Amino acid sequence: MILKKLVPVVLFLLVACNGWCQSMKGVTGFKDTSYTTSFAYQNDVKNYPQIEVVIEIKNVGIKEKRDVVYREMGDRKLLLDVFQPADSKSKNGMAVIVIHGGGWRSGDRSQHYPMAQKLAGLGYVCFTPEYRLSTEALFPAAVYDLKETIRWVRSRAREFGFDSDKIAVAGFSAGGELAAFLGVTQNMPLFEGRANSTKVNTSVNAIIDMDGTLSFVHPESGEGDDSNGTSAATYWFGYAKKENPMLWEAASPLGYASSDTPPTLFINSSVERMHAGRDDFRKALFLNDIYSEVVAFDDAPHSFVLYHPWFEPTVKAMDSFLKKVLK
Repeated sequence: MILKKLVPVVLFLLVACNGWCQSMKGVTGFKDTSYTTSFAYQNDVKNYPQIEVVIEIKNVGIKEKRDVVYREMGDRKLLLDVFQPADSKSKNGMAVIVIHGGGWRSGDRSQHYPMAQKLAGLGYVCFTPEYRLSTEALFPAAVYDLKETIRWVRSRAREFGFDSDKIAVAGFSAGGELAAFLGVTQNMPLFEGRANSTKVNTSVNAIIDMDGTLSFVHPESGEGDDSNGTSAATYWFGYAKKENPMLWEAASPLGYASSDTPPTLFINSSVERMHAGRDDFRKALFLNDIYSEVVAFDDAPHSFVLYHPWFEPTVKAMDSFLKKVLK
């Protein structure tokens, strides 16, 4: 594909310009806590008075291991959590990596503990990783971190009792975009990070994108509007869209959709800009005879996965899709 040929040029320019033309103003070194479940709820309950925040559950059928180190870079330790059936083995041979959202700048993996717990209760082994946000490191650092998550998970398939060829990556919002990006760039050297020489591959077998954009440059996209302040994506890239449009395109999952893309499920709210490029992504999959599916909640806010009444149908859709494509 033309975009794949452009990637080396784009990333070379990104590295070559680092420090003098790429903006580092967003790299504060302090965690951005602006997107929390409580904050989202306070905003959404005004228009959706029926919503209830999904809370963590105590399930005797699962066991948990939290704050596991999966990557070390000097003094920096990246953590993930493991949720699995009580008998320590997946009942269906499948693993799910759940990636949190927050505009590549905020959010926290704990927001999806309830989802991981629920899926573990259904027989999946689930992992909730943290990754470096734009307050700490710019694109593609988060991609490198999550590729390492995949390696860590795959290399422990026997330990956790699942099939290493049945790994799904799921994500919400920015996490959905990242999940899609991981799925379309699996084993692509430019996005593997320093660990790209390891023998453990970063392929995934299914993608679940919950309200994550598929393109930063698509006409449907709302990313990059800096008129009322720096946008989340501008912080993440260190460039405004007009300053480095090639980078914004190279970071878009849509440009890599191909015959190598795994089956994909889209679960969407009624906020259309949050799934920009989805229909074109599906067309690319259709042309390559790859299964995709859309579950849309016509009257749901962007943060729907954090609330009842959409949480249970979301998990049900994930379970149904994974059993269909990974059976």
